Amino acid sequence: MTIADLIEGDKAIITSFIVDEIPLKLIEMGCIAGNSVELVQSAPLKDPLYLNINETFLAIRKETASQILVEKI
Repeated sequence: MTIADLIEGDKAIITSFIVDEIPLKLIEMGCIAGNSVELVQSAPLKDPLYLNINETFLAIRKETASQILVEKI
C-alpha cells in the first residue's frame, strides 16, 4: 500500500520507498521510514494530496505519493 492509496482521515506508518532516491525536500519535511502520515485532504481530482507527517503539513503530487510505501494503522 502507498500513500496514494489512503483515503481522507487514514493514518499509516511509512515503511519504505519504491525509488532509490526521494526528493531531499521530503526528507527534510520528515518523510522517512518509521514516521506517521495522515491523509488530511485530497484535491478534487485526487492530485495533489495534503498530508500530515509527524505534525508537518505538506502537499505532494500523487505520482510521488505512489512511490512511498506505508502500513495502515
